[in-house]
Order: sequence, then structure tokens, then C-alpha cells
Amino acid sequence: QVQLVESGGGLVQAGGSLRLSCAASGRTARTSAMGWFRQALGKSREFVAAITWTGSDKYYADSVTDRFTASRDNAKNTFYLQMNSLKPEDTAIYYCTSGSRFLPFASDYWGQGTQVTVSA
Repeated sequence: QVQLVESGGGLVQAGGSLRLSCAASGRTARTSAMGWFRQALGKSREFVAAITWTGSDKYYADSVTDRFTASRDNAKNTFYLQMNSLKPEDTAIYYCTSGSRFLPFASDYWGQGTQVTVSA
């Protein structure tokens, strides 16, 4: 199994920034990519971003392109989602997930989620 521990959520004003972290451990040898999804209250979970395990390729949902950046720290097996120019519609629980395929992204394991709230 792969264990994923997220951190970094919180409350921020519109236009502000947050950085989410996702520490991966366990049996990560078969992990091809990491993904970020979000789920707003009353809505379905939606894809946000994906990054290959090596960090060489990234892909973003149209709604976050040019505002969010996925990255990784090789030494720590930790993945990040830098979120800039946040909007109230970005408010959601954000989940990181390990994947067996980059695109289309295929999830295997999920983190516990972290709340991001953007006030107007």
C-alpha cells in the first residue's frame, strides 16, 4: 500500500496563495504519477492536476492552469501544489492521490484531504 499524508490547507483571502503538501510512503515503486483532486460542498470530486513520479511532466485542469503549479521534492518523496491567485470557487477539500497512470490519470490510493477555504 501507499500512504499519503497531506498538509497545508487553510483559510485565505481571494487573490492569496497556499501550498499543499503530500508526503508519500510505503510501496511507491509502482506509482507512475501523483494527482490532486478537489471536492466542493455538494459537488462531485474533480481533477485538478497531475505530475509524473519523476516530476518531468505535468497536466492541469483548465480552471487552474496558470494559477496552480505541481512539483515534487525527490529527496523527501513529497509532492506539492502551489496555488496562487486563489478564487472563492477554489474552496474545496483537496486530495492527493497516487496513480498507476499519468494520463488519463488513474488513482490507486488517496490521502485524507485538506480543506482550502477562499474568502471573497
